[in-house]
Amino acid sequence: MDAAAPVAEGSEANPGASPPNHQPDSGGGGGRAARPTPEELVARSIAPVKPEFLCPPPVRSAADAGDGAAAAASGVVKEKKSRRQMKRERKEEQKSTLHICIEVARSGNVDSCNYGDKCRFSHDINAYLAQKPADFEGTCPFINAEESCPYGLTCRFLNSHKENIPSESQKISRKSHEINGLSKNLQKLLWKNKVDFPKADAQLKLLGLKGGKSKKEKSKVDNVENQQDAFDGSNNLCNDDKSEMLACKDDDASCVDVSDEARPLKKTKGEVAENGGNDIANGSCCMETILTDGTENSSLNTLNSCKVNPSPKVHAREKKLIDFRGKLYLAPLTTVGNLPFRRICKVLGADVTCGEMAMCTNLLQGQVSEWALLRRHSSEDLFGVQICGAYPDTVARTVELVESQCSVDFIDINMGCPIDIIVNKGAGSSLLMKPMRMKGIIQAASNTFEKPLTVKVRTGYFEGRNRIDSLVSDIYEWGASALTIHGRSRQQRYSKLADWDYIYQCARKAPSNLHVLGNGDVFSYTDWNKHASDCPELSSCMIARGALIKPWIFTEIKEQRHWDITSGERFNILKDFVRFGLEHWGSDTKGVETTRHFLLEWLSYTYRYIPVGLLDVVPQRLNWRPPSFYGRDDLETLMASDSAADWIRISEMLLGKVPEGFTFAPKHKSNAYDRAENG
Repeated sequence: MDAAAPVAEGSEANPGASPPNHQPDSGGGGGRAARPTPEELVARSIAPVKPEFLCPPPVRSAADAGDGAAAAASGVVKEKKSRRQMKRERKEEQKSTLHICIEVARSGNVDSCNYGDKCRFSHDINAYLAQKPADFEGTCPFINAEESCPYGLTCRFLNSHKENIPSESQKISRKSHEINGLSKNLQKLLWKNKVDFPKADAQLKLLGLKGGKSKKEKSKVDNVENQQDAFDGSNNLCNDDKSEMLACKDDDASCVDVSDEARPLKKTKGEVAENGGNDIANGSCCMETILTDGTENSSLNTLNSCKVNPSPKVHAREKKLIDFRGKLYLAPLTTVGNLPFRRICKVLGADVTCGEMAMCTNLLQGQVSEWALLRRHSSEDLFGVQICGAYPDTVARTVELVESQCSVDFIDINMGCPIDIIVNKGAGSSLLMKPMRMKGIIQAASNTFEKPLTVKVRTGYFEGRNRIDSLVSDIYEWGASALTIHGRSRQQRYSKLADWDYIYQCARKAPSNLHVLGNGDVFSYTDWNKHASDCPELSSCMIARGALIKPWIFTEIKEQRHWDITSGERFNILKDFVRFGLEHWGSDTKGVETTRHFLLEWLSYTYRYIPVGLLDVVPQRLNWRPPSFYGRDDLETLMASDSAADWIRISEMLLGKVPEGFTFAPKHKSNAYDRAENG
């Protein structure tokens, strides 16, 4: 954002975030006990903040704690509404003038909606503008000299538009810098379970892994048997020919590499003439049909620009590998590891980025919210997606689906997530107790996917019973190109320090061609240097919570320094996040509030950062508990607050006042130190 909303109380322009004339605590005298030495504080995992910056913990009432904290303090529990009641409220809300038709809002013309009077949304422009929340100061993130804002009248930066109401002749020609979307046609087919996965199913058959068959698949058992006769019995399908198609998407101005190998047995001309259009007529198709038939995927316009480059299928060992050695890898992070946050980390020096963990079953069902986790920005030059599944068939089919629809450099399979709902479904960390299931998943996925496949694990399921060292070589033989080891067991979650000695042990046992990456408690360039020097066999380190608390850790590692970043520089990073968020989620009211929500989730981590200039011992460790302290200015003090009310105040400095009745509670409760990013 070029200009922020009206500054709230507590900003640099209007100090008030902390007591203006606080008395520094000297740490002794006045009958108080002598303050522990910095070494004693470090031994107790308490951050050794300089005495002159310490302050007593603030005593807040429910009224002072803000809307979100007040609701929790008062013990108010929201009324649980029935599904019928919520549906009725949604319908009533849609009739409100605030829910204007998107086509009318874009064009400013009530006649632009194809549904006319039958449209379920409002067409009353004047009524909408009368009730619309106040616009923000600053420039719309979508406006430039060549294009109009896609949100039209609903944009919260409407005043910055060259014309308040775009003319009908203005066409939205905005070229998105984001790719990896899900087409509506494919989504509908996934909803109806009408998509075939020939590559994945063929590999499952060859490996002797029987997956659950849908009704449509059961009706085609004979065809599957015929497909099997086409293969020579080898697990790697080395003798099959492959053709690669470059499918250019008009809707996001991006290109994806589409692999077309491991096809079913080619049909004769007579069979094609007899059965050629039956699958589409019946509402079903295979992945090849979706990608090459213009009628099934008109939104992608794949026939507009197609280039076929036949080449032989490569063996799993001949796949193009990614050299992770020395690269700064931003870990996949639940909730906070969204696309705008990854853009921030790229600006600050990250080399490798990975999307948030996506569940295979949800991707195969065409859930839009899950597919949003696969979105990729053009600045992410080395990008992967992380998936999580419990069975070889769901993972292999997901891999085939992602490869055909998305532009990715690698796929990471999460076998370390400690979250109960994931483990109870047989995925994540539960796979650590099922090595044969791990083998089936990795083999099926690797043989289906033409690019590098990586795996992320923990040391083991139970504390004190590590087992990954005995599986490292097997994981490589099964087809993985890289292995990331989080130095904690599933039982530990995020408590205690990561066991890097065990990570080193695994790295030394790994085959030379397998990249092993360590993960856990990397929070400074000295941590990075120590792991690199202690174990040269380690390819790199994955940075997770360290990047959440201070994303400039990538800059520190590259520049080999402890950056005593100012509050103004940190605030500029938040400004960039807001700008990226508005570009990603939209500049209308819904997009603004979505950006605010994820900003608040991120602030629930960043408050744990202690500026370098305030510490007696440098650098800060990830397991240190920060005491209550004053910053060197009011904004730094505000950023150090552990109160959700103060996080909301920071969001208001960037995105204006929160809506009436707004509440916020951190999803992962990072201040509890036991729930953070996924495994």
